[in-house]
Amino acid sequence: MPDSRKRVAFYGDDFTGSTDAMEALTLAGLRTVLFLERPAPATLRTEFADSEAFGIAGVSRSLTPAEMERELPEAFRLMAESGAAICHYKTCSTFDSAPEVGNIGRAIELARRTFVRQRYVPLLVGAPALKRYTVFGQHFAALNGVAHRLDRHPVMSRHPMTPMREADLLRHLAGQTDLPGALVDIVEQSGSLEEVQAAIDRKVADGAAVVLFDALDRERLAKVGGLLWREAAAEPLFVAGSSGIEYALAACWQAEGRTEPRTRFPSPGPAEPLLFVSGSCSSVTQSQIDFALAHGFAGIRVDPADWIGDDRPEETVRQLAREALSLLADGRSVLLFSAKGPEDASIARTRSGLAANGRGSADSGRLIGERLGLVCRAVLEERPLKRIAIAGGDTSGFVMKQLGVYAMEMAAPLVPGAPLCRAYSRDGRFDGLEVVLKGGQMGGEDFFAQVREGRAS
Repeated sequence: MPDSRKRVAFYGDDFTGSTDAMEALTLAGLRTVLFLERPAPATLRTEFADSEAFGIAGVSRSLTPAEMERELPEAFRLMAESGAAICHYKTCSTFDSAPEVGNIGRAIELARRTFVRQRYVPLLVGAPALKRYTVFGQHFAALNGVAHRLDRHPVMSRHPMTPMREADLLRHLAGQTDLPGALVDIVEQSGSLEEVQAAIDRKVADGAAVVLFDALDRERLAKVGGLLWREAAAEPLFVAGSSGIEYALAACWQAEGRTEPRTRFPSPGPAEPLLFVSGSCSSVTQSQIDFALAHGFAGIRVDPADWIGDDRPEETVRQLAREALSLLADGRSVLLFSAKGPEDASIARTRSGLAANGRGSADSGRLIGERLGLVCRAVLEERPLKRIAIAGGDTSGFVMKQLGVYAMEMAAPLVPGAPLCRAYSRDGRFDGLEVVLKGGQMGGEDFFAQVREGRAS
């Protein structure tokens, strides 16, 4: 079995999606650091030398294949050279991707250039802890307690950037790469570890370059984790998929007595007033915004379409910051948001405005994230806060960059996939800030109240 100081290194394809992998490893008992930029090898050896796992919060879910070619190879080399046994390209647990943006198949192709001796690439997308399941290759995600096939999911089938039209994960992946894939389904996983290994070997011998594993329950997940850990015995193993991979490894390690799960964390307690920033257009976030506004939060609505071609961005930022600061001074928690759900009229206006300026719809994430990040910084410079929350993958990344945050660690669990984190910033004013980064699908309708109260699910 591998014996490495760093057990796992992962690259997350978006900022919020990276936190759930960090959370899974932390709960498994490993000190895990999430970097918001590629760390220097010296940083891993010095400042975070005692960490057992690390991640890089990337942005590849919003990149074209050509942009991925420039972004990913260096990250993959860093992971391979770090000594980590498992090197993970971390995708969203809803696998949202497309040939032209966030292409997971292209990411796997690029990784194979670094991990050249690897027999096959394991792919695990299901994460039962997050209510994401893969059964006979078909992927399901729960919403409000109901599991929906991905191509019929009320949110993911209507995703504004990468709507999921196909629930068969290998068929979806085949639209992004010519690499042949095969499935190890839940029936095959019911056998012994040796029997499942034999099934994998047969599929690889038949030409499979990518092997997808079903994921339905913790028992089978632990078996997959054991197979991955065994495969990583000789040299670093590249894997792709959701944080189900971390949960699978954790289940294996705990069954073998390699780690003790971490169950005790300091109580975060309440933090009021708070600043919440949302660039998410998910219907889940929409319900959370509606709930918050109905329960005492002050809302500030922004229209990103107004920012296109804005020749006085500094004044716009100051105006929004002044409005937020006035509400915070009155003791109100403030929710600054750019959209309420996927049908919000501002989305079409923003896309139309970008197109008129020769820019693509993918540029909306940068436009919204950078501007909201500047507002957030301006507010915190005037009014230090204990805790902030950010919704939306692109928004989270750009806000953190504006605050000079270069790394985070999980401080306490709140909602699965969206833990409370401690920020490391090069700006002393923001170092130690408590941060919660929320993906569009995470949390119940009272999520923002949970963050304010420091209340775990």
